[in-house]
Amino acid sequence: MPTYEYICDACGEEFEKFQSITAEPIKVCPSCGKEQARRKISGGAGIIFKGGGFYETDYRSENYNAAKKKDAEGSGGKAETKAEPAKSAEPAKADTAPNVAPKPEAPKPAASPAPAPAGKSAAT
Repeated sequence: MPTYEYICDACGEEFEKFQSITAEPIKVCPSCGKEQARRKISGGAGIIFKGGGFYETDYRSENYNAAKKKDAEGSGGKAETKAEPAKSAEPAKADTAPNVAPKPEAPKPAASPAPAPAGKSAAT
């Protein structure tokens, strides 16, 4: 259930109420008792994920975890703060476009001499 913010237009009192999303808005101010309370529009609360156990550690491959454990044992039990991701057998591609060779240009026909005007020979 969400927490709604209210303000009273009569006395200026601001208060919060934890209520169901389908509940009617409160009209009576708890401070002055007048029916001039109205629900404010608020941005809501942001969510912040802190600590370990989110994406970085939950979805790593078994090879990565084994290499990280081996590195930690080799460095005297101290793991590095940032480890390189496991290398895949396939090299990374720079772009997602398929590698297509450009089409060779068609050879241009050789230029032929201009035809002679009608009624005159070319040998004259």
